[in-house]
Amino acid sequence: QVQLVESGGGLVQTGGSLRLSCAASGRTFSGYYMGWFRQAPGKEREFVAQISWSYGFTHYATSVKGRFTISRDIALNTWYLQMNSLKPEDTAVYYCGAGPGSRHYDYWGQGTQVTVSS
Repeated sequence: QVQLVESGGGLVQTGGSLRLSCAASGRTFSGYYMGWFRQAPGKEREFVAQISWSYGFTHYATSVKGRFTISRDIALNTWYLQMNSLKPEDTAVYYCGAGPGSRHYDYWGQGTQVTVSS
């Protein structure tokens, strides 16, 4: 059974930083894409960042490019989202996901709240 467990959310002031982690268990992810999505109150879930497990290729939403960095540790079966220069509009529940295609995610974490105060 595949499980994704997020950690690292919290409350931070504008301009601050947080690092989210997603620890996976239950399978290997060779050839998979790992990503971060977020959902703010009253809005749909949106893509934030993605990394290819095998090659480390990354892709970011325009709104976070230059501020957020996605990375992975293959040995630990974990990927991360380093968030710098946080803004109030980054406030959301952040979800990690994994799937066999860049637009196809099979597995999801439970979500972690990130709140950026102004």
